[in-house]
Amino acid sequence: MASHETSALARAILDGDRRALARAITIIESTRRDHRSEAGDLLEQLMPHTGKSVRVGISGAPGVGKSTFIEALGNHVIDAGHEPAILTVDPSSAISGGSILGDKTRMETLARREEAYIRPSPAGTTLGGVTRRSRETLLLCEAAGFDIIIVETVGVGQSETKVADMTDMFVLLLQPGSGDQLQGIKRGSMELADLILINKADDDLAELARKSASEYKHALTLLRPRTANWEVEVQTCSARDNVGIGEAWDAVKRHQQALESSGQLDTMRAE
Repeated sequence: MASHETSALARAILDGDRRALARAITIIESTRRDHRSEAGDLLEQLMPHTGKSVRVGISGAPGVGKSTFIEALGNHVIDAGHEPAILTVDPSSAISGGSILGDKTRMETLARREEAYIRPSPAGTTLGGVTRRSRETLLLCEAAGFDIIIVETVGVGQSETKVADMTDMFVLLLQPGSGDQLQGIKRGSMELADLILINKADDDLAELARKSASEYKHALTLLRPRTANWEVEVQTCSARDNVGIGEAWDAVKRHQQALESSGQLDTMRAE
């Protein structure tokens, strides 16, 4: 693609053209040599227009209800006047290399809202589900004007660290459980978390969720928070019943303010 075409694509993205954005992400994710240089040109043109969003990483073991939570959070921030982009990483189909779960089907109400942009990317051979190009995709979404970027990881392996590195806030979703299960949580994930949410605090699990939350609060006193000026918070929520979602979003906003006032946000973005 000639550079004037790249410029036209960049302009279309800045105008918020969804199709241009999807096309650009495909180029970014491509391994073709001509696409690689084109991706470089594109990013160079768009970089000055990035960095203005709130970036939230969300992790948790399969089955913890990440999709339901992201859908509830996405709907909540849209109602508050935001435009979120959700980057989800599906375990790849080994044969076709395409996404097999299709998050759009997992987040039906959110997918129907025009303010939201959902982009499932196949994890390919990268362990745990951050694609090689997730960071670039995030930047493209910022350039397109999305002011909240949510990056979901499948919750295994090295992916948490990568997502924590490219987002402002790292949210760990856990299921209600007893203290024995506390042992089962990888210390690494706990050390990365800025906010721990015990999901599925509904029906007969509500009490167990509260108990789990106080156990995690206690466990956290042994760890150093990732962010200066910020005490890691532990909350309970029910994504299914839409309970505790507003409180979780309030925590994200408080964390963002802590980052901004300490000057840490600028440092993180520069890195």
